[in-house]
Amino acid sequence: MIVKICGVTRPGDAAHAAAAGADAVGVNLWSGSRRFADDATARAVLAAVPAGVLKVGVFVNAPAPEVAARMEALGLDRAQLHGDERAADFAALDPARLIRVVRVEDEASFGAAAGWRAGLWLYDAFVAGFGGGGRTAPWSLVARHACRPFLLAGGLTADNVAAAIAATRPDGVDVASGVESAPGRKDPDLVAAFIAAARAAAANG
Repeated sequence: MIVKICGVTRPGDAAHAAAAGADAVGVNLWSGSRRFADDATARAVLAAVPAGVLKVGVFVNAPAPEVAARMEALGLDRAQLHGDERAADFAALDPARLIRVVRVEDEASFGAAAGWRAGLWLYDAFVAGFGGGGRTAPWSLVARHACRPFLLAGGLTADNVAAAIAATRPDGVDVASGVESAPGRKDPDLVAAFIAAARAAAANG
């Protein structure tokens, strides 16, 4: 079970998430996000992520050459594509390093997977602003239509992550707003509780 803590904006939050058992830490590189990290902030956050924990950059509708360049410059392990990117534009990038996001509103949403090759998929709720809105994804649709391996996101908290895992059987879970005291400010207790709950649910599943 992969546990990803996303939208991290402070080095201390990244270090705590890793110490609490997170497998991946994400920084949002889209300037329209309430959790936006400019390159200087992203570098500081990622520097606090220890070896063995994936460093993920979240991009929204950035050109493929820009994504590749920033992955190199920031030392990212994965690029999470959260917008309306076209598969053909990213054909030159190593698919194993791509996390393709599908924002699920209805069954038609899964057509966004067409043509994509990705090492990991992420299914999120469809919200204005490309994620981080705290809205729960439609678990039943994800369970029926998801490509694997995939992470489940969207409105997850320590209180509902076990039910989400039982309903969708994901390969991992992703959380941003569900472990925050304010946008981009992770609450250490909520982070630890979420990771513990996800681990326990996976072990019992």
